[in-house]
Amino acid sequence: MYRDKTKVIRIGNQIIGGGNRILIQSMTNTRTENVKDTVEQIHRLEAAGCEIIRATVPTMEAALAIKEIKKEITIPLVADIHFDYKMAIAAMENGADKIRINPGNIGTREKVKSVVDVARGLGVPIRIGVNSGSLEKHLIEKYKGVSAQGLVESALDKVALVEDLGYDNLVISIKSSDVLMCIKAHELLADQTDYPLHIGITEAGTIISGNIKSALGLGIILHQGIGDTIRVSLTGDPVEEIKSAKLILRTLGLRKGGIEVISCPTCGRTKIDLISLANQVENMVQDIPLDLKVAVMGCVVNGPGEAREADIGIAGGDGEGLLIKHGEVIRKVPESELLDVLREELLNWK
Repeated sequence: MYRDKTKVIRIGNQIIGGGNRILIQSMTNTRTENVKDTVEQIHRLEAAGCEIIRATVPTMEAALAIKEIKKEITIPLVADIHFDYKMAIAAMENGADKIRINPGNIGTREKVKSVVDVARGLGVPIRIGVNSGSLEKHLIEKYKGVSAQGLVESALDKVALVEDLGYDNLVISIKSSDVLMCIKAHELLADQTDYPLHIGITEAGTIISGNIKSALGLGIILHQGIGDTIRVSLTGDPVEEIKSAKLILRTLGLRKGGIEVISCPTCGRTKIDLISLANQVENMVQDIPLDLKVAVMGCVVNGPGEAREADIGIAGGDGEGLLIKHGEVIRKVPESELLDVLREELLNWK
């Protein structure tokens, strides 16, 4: 498996590559200069399961804020840099655990060397990021358009530049909003490098479209043994990215732990507000540290049978519902009490 053979890289208090578990990332959408808001959002993300967080550093004020943010958080912080090499240097000097750059937009070789020299001195890994939206003109012309081959060549050219400057503490990221192109690019790249890969479908979209694109793209890439860290990119609250990433990993058998909620699609027999109930259950179980399956079913006709594979479940009726454990009906419960009864059972699970 590819990920078992990648180099081991330390990012703050986390280790990736070499067969270590795949870590979940996200990115803040606050102004990094606003330390209070940024720290509050990172705390919410960490509580949801985020293991590495990235923040943009477009100004020197943001670079200086890294130092204050680091004092308040426990997960590694990655500084996202574009265009100005001085921001990369300042971010590292203020405690960034990793920097994300595209050497192609940093400037001259000497500017890239300045960044690499500081990274080497401080032991800060560099994530080389290439995006299909900023692919170089000569590669677009060479491959007659934006292509998987062009993305890989661009990334490896930049890796070669940093290696030539004497540094190999690297992570690679190649992203596209085109799911099939992104999959192909990762397949090609995995055959040509042993650096850890951060994977994601960039600009994936809103909660619905972004989740579908990310689940398909990341699912196929991860199932091939490719990828050491992941981010589900969504236009919305970044906490939703963490929920989705956890579910993708758990569905693929790459992450254990956490409650999996299954629910029926509703039909004409449904007598309760199943959609609302299922969403409430999904939110309710987020903070319960159990590794089991919870079923939320819409009717008492097929509910018990459909919930048989779950550890525990509820099935709605007309103003009432059933509490089910291991496929057996335990008791009837008024509809208004279903959620509370389920939570109580989970909190006292034996």
